Amino acid sequence: MSKLPKQFKFVDLSDYGRRPGRWIATSLVNTGITPIGITTLFIISGIFAIAAILFKYFALAAFLLILKSTLDAADGELSRLKNTPSYTGRYYDSIADIILNLLFLLTFMYVTDGSLLYTFLAFFGIQLQGTVYNYYYVILRNSVNGDSTSRIFEIEAPIALKGEKQSTVNRLYKIYYFFYGVFDKIIYQLDKNAPNSKPFPKWFMTLISIYGLGFQLLCMSILLLLNLHLYVIPFFIGYSVFILVFIGIRRIFL
Repeated sequence: MSKLPKQFKFVDLSDYGRRPGRWIATSLVNTGITPIGITTLFIISGIFAIAAILFKYFALAAFLLILKSTLDAADGELSRLKNTPSYTGRYYDSIADIILNLLFLLTFMYVTDGSLLYTFLAFFGIQLQGTVYNYYYVILRNSVNGDSTSRIFEIEAPIALKGEKQSTVNRLYKIYYFFYGVFDKIIYQLDKNAPNSKPFPKWFMTLISIYGLGFQLLCMSILLLLNLHLYVIPFFIGYSVFILVFIGIRRIFL
């Protein structure tokens, strides 16, 4: 099931895990396995990827990163197939992503004897990249009556949906806001008027999808397969230059 109506679908370069993720979700729809259970599996996959990097099994690590990305797509697909949207799952997923991203980069720093400062800059860059992508994608989904579990402005805890506890949503929201609040504020300040725009064209969304988490993990995987793990941290620092380019395109032309 798509997050967008058919006429607004675009080629999402970060969403290569959607098809296998949909197959996984379809296989599990009539079982007792929950979307949160799938999220937990992608956390485990990420942890094993870290272990593989530490022991320099780079091909295995690359596979596990792609598996993590696929499972990341499967949890949302399963939620939509079971018709069980939840803020609990949405925040749990996002919190897991940011913690794993930090751990991935710290692992690369360790195996390359890298700089903590550069690692922080790479992490900050990765999160801003993902925030730009998610900001525009969520705006598009909300403007065309697509999936609305993610909100454009995360300024207060949402009202719990059927089947989840408000206390759990409140707790996870606070953790989510602690991790993501600063990135959301920075991107919003850079493009406050984006929510008032017409639906973004497909070419723009495809272009900005290179900042999606799936594409970021794909870049890590390719560098690992090429034995270029030394360049992962510098790559993501430099990769951040397109943030201002994409925001400039949106503000000037869209």
